[in-house]
Amino acid sequence: MRRLAKTDANLENTKVQGWTVIQRVVPYLWPEGQTWVKRRVVIALAVLLLSKVIAVGTPIFYKQAVDALAPDGASAATVLGLGAVGLTLAYGLARLATVAFQQLRDVVFTRVGQRALRQLALETFTHIHRLSMRYHITRKTGGLSRVIERGVKGVDFLLRFLLFSMGPLVLELAMISVILFFLFDVWYLATVVLTIGLYVWFTFTVTEWRVKIRKEMNDQDTDANQKAIDSLLNFETVKYFGAEKWEADRYDSAMAQYENAAIRTNYSLAFLNFGQSLLITGGLVAVMVMAAMGVQRGDLTVGDFVMVNAYMIQITMPLNFLGTVYREIRQALIDMGDMFDLLGQPAEVMDKPNATGLQVTGGQVTLDNVAFGYDAARPILKGINLKVEPGQTVAIVGSSGSGKSTIGRLLFRFYDVSGGALRIDGQDVRDVTQESLHAQIGVVPQDTVLFNDTVHYNIAYGRPDATEADIIAAAKAAKIHDFIVSLPDGYSTTVGERGLKLSGGEKQRVGIARTLLKNPPILLLDEATSALDTQTEREIQAELKAMGEGRTVITIAHRLSTIADADRIVVLENGVIIEEGKHDDLLASEGRYAHLWNRQSEEETV
Repeated sequence: MRRLAKTDANLENTKVQGWTVIQRVVPYLWPEGQTWVKRRVVIALAVLLLSKVIAVGTPIFYKQAVDALAPDGASAATVLGLGAVGLTLAYGLARLATVAFQQLRDVVFTRVGQRALRQLALETFTHIHRLSMRYHITRKTGGLSRVIERGVKGVDFLLRFLLFSMGPLVLELAMISVILFFLFDVWYLATVVLTIGLYVWFTFTVTEWRVKIRKEMNDQDTDANQKAIDSLLNFETVKYFGAEKWEADRYDSAMAQYENAAIRTNYSLAFLNFGQSLLITGGLVAVMVMAAMGVQRGDLTVGDFVMVNAYMIQITMPLNFLGTVYREIRQALIDMGDMFDLLGQPAEVMDKPNATGLQVTGGQVTLDNVAFGYDAARPILKGINLKVEPGQTVAIVGSSGSGKSTIGRLLFRFYDVSGGALRIDGQDVRDVTQESLHAQIGVVPQDTVLFNDTVHYNIAYGRPDATEADIIAAAKAAKIHDFIVSLPDGYSTTVGERGLKLSGGEKQRVGIARTLLKNPPILLLDEATSALDTQTEREIQAELKAMGEGRTVITIAHRLSTIADADRIVVLENGVIIEEGKHDDLLASEGRYAHLWNRQSEEETV
């Protein structure tokens, strides 16, 4: 009961937000400064109105043709100046014109709709990249992709059916009601209005019930999709632990819940369809009986009987579609609400309104009493003071959880410091644009993640406007060129999801080439070789050393042997600097660094 109450509350909230969502969509239909968009919307609506006027008038030609064929039908033909054949041709042309104008409406509007989808998808994609590291650490990639996919599709549906189905349906029903009132009598109108009223009430009531089930089905679909993507992204781990059956059972469990919701959705759809058919058929029969009695009394002609039938069928066709349209609009509002909620997620780290570009003159990095914690109740860095001079290599070492990798994240401004300041050449990183900051810093991480594209694309990612010669030069400097040209497709070789087709050393060299191509004045090596074997590490260490020449280098290291020749070594423990100096001096002091060194030396000896 508690879950049901929560679902009802969510649906009520969705109703309240429905108009808000529609208001968010309207600017895409009527954007400021986009005259061509407004012009197309107006033309599409005008063509739509014309098609509905013709559609409502079409049964009149049908009636006149039937009356003209009756024994006493000459007078009807004379009134319109057309014979039965002419009226039949007019009827056919009117039906054709209705379809033609509907298709013309789609042709005129399609550029507006596709532009809106493209713009909204781009805004969502861009916004996701602006969100903080904290958000991306906790997000579920599979679920996020479904939210975007369903949200964009929801906008497409809303633009088309709200504008071209619901509004026109109301207009058509109103015009037909007026014709029934004036050409027949008020009882025809009353019967039609009562039928439509009961139909709409039944449709909306049952659809509201179905939306609850549909939302549950969507939630299970999102959950199953997230589990599938999560499993595939961790393909190697699944294989390592022989967990294929575990993953299959986990996925099947999520799909079983989706199956149950989908079955209930189909059952409720059958109930909805039968109820709609019952109401529509009842209204149709009632009106036809009234018309038949009128013909028998001589008050109506056979053509009138046929025309009433044509109008009732014309009403029932869009009404049969109403349940689907309403349900999809309700679902579209839910899906779009999820997407707009995503767009409403605030970016934790934002540029100041007056932020300027970072100007690197030497590359000095200064941490001035820096304090930070991912959680306010659990501080990670506790007043760090550190200065890295231009062209200097400083290594930061310490046990796991000491805060060394956090310094790298703060340097990139993935998070803002909670106390103190981090400066580059005297400029607080909070006062400069993130784009300019990221442009001046290169990073070689512990695990280089590559895009599922070519080797060429992944190297060129460091500087997309680089020439072919620049890319090859960077690959040669990273000692990866010979390996690349030995591949069957050379630089056009696809590396696979996250670079799985390459070994760890090959991926790392591609990452080095990418950073060399970027040519940043400040370099961050975040445990760049700790995931490699000793031989590969030694080979790559030479490339890393060469890459650091003439640059300010901050090395976050796990293996101390890789940073013995650093200009300065900083030992971090529990968020504070407890030692710093050169390798030999730190060993001589027999402090924390010497302890770590001796322990690693013993492990390597063993």
